[in-house]
Amino acid sequence: MKICVFNSTLSCISKCIRFSSVVINKKIIIGLLTLTFLGACASPTAMLAPAYTLTSTGNIFQAGFSYGTNEFITVQTGKTPIENIQDLEILKNKKNIQKKTLQSEDFYLLVKNKIEKTRKVLKLSNQ
Repeated sequence: MKICVFNSTLSCISKCIRFSSVVINKKIIIGLLTLTFLGACASPTAMLAPAYTLTSTGNIFQAGFSYGTNEFITVQTGKTPIENIQDLEILKNKKNIQKKTLQSEDFYLLVKNKIEKTRKVLKLSNQ
């Protein structure tokens, strides 16, 4: 006895949905496995920028200089150049907070009151 499969539009759509969900799950699993296995490749990627410079310009001296300066900065500061740039951004944000404080109305009134008090003291001492 043969079983006949009923081919309808609904069954075709459900097959497509199952197939696409399987493909998406496979992509996610492959992506996570790739990240897991390549997670320790952070230091070899330091050669990526000089390699790109070498291939794009063809100048080995420029690529060597790029790699050498990156290594020098890492040895001298203990941080990579990108970490140093991130620290500069943090300092820049702190300076902006100071700038906002200096431009605030409360600070203006505080300084104005101190100046008036100092003027009164100077006038009393001059008399």
